[in-house]
Amino acid sequence: MIKLKEINRAEALRYIGGSKVEMNENMDALLTSCEKEILEVAAVKYLYKKIPLNDSKLLIGNSIKEHLKGCGEAILICATIGNAVDKLIRTASVTDMSKAVVLDAMASTAVEQACGMLDEIISQENPDKFLTWRFSPGYGDYPIELQSKFLQILDAPRKIGLCTNENSILTPTKSVTAIMGLSDSPIEKRRKGCASCNLKKTCKFRKSGERCEF
Repeated sequence: MIKLKEINRAEALRYIGGSKVEMNENMDALLTSCEKEILEVAAVKYLYKKIPLNDSKLLIGNSIKEHLKGCGEAILICATIGNAVDKLIRTASVTDMSKAVVLDAMASTAVEQACGMLDEIISQENPDKFLTWRFSPGYGDYPIELQSKFLQILDAPRKIGLCTNENSILTPTKSVTAIMGLSDSPIEKRRKGCASCNLKKTCKFRKSGERCEF
């Protein structure tokens, strides 16, 4: 079971705008308030499944093949912090846009933290294996449409209520699908880079002059 106790404020600020965010008493109070609200309603749910790397339906494009080079197996994962968080953000977007922006950043950070904790669980369950970092549909030339395939394999709609809409957007929106490679030997750490990312035109980090961690 994964339970979020706090949200990384520095990371949330990166989502908002990093060094361009003016910190003062009002902003500090808003961050504290939004963190409290999200932690009160967030319900982390997740699924993961080990699969062999012989399903051509999941190995579409060069990016994923390069990412999984040297791996004999992989683990599909999905995680969400729930519909109640989406509702918080929607409500704030009508009444207080500044609050909505902070809630959104806090929620994005929260789901990444949940995934980080899931990474630890998977690592502990595979002590003799080397794991790649999480690679999600939408990275590089890996089709975002594969999110529905991931959820189907994991039976996520039935088990944790995680679905996709007609545009392959996850619902609840503060959710993640990804694949991690498993290898018997150390794996070269590869970085995604902005040039090959499908999200480069809409990336919040690039707009603020920063980069994500990949």
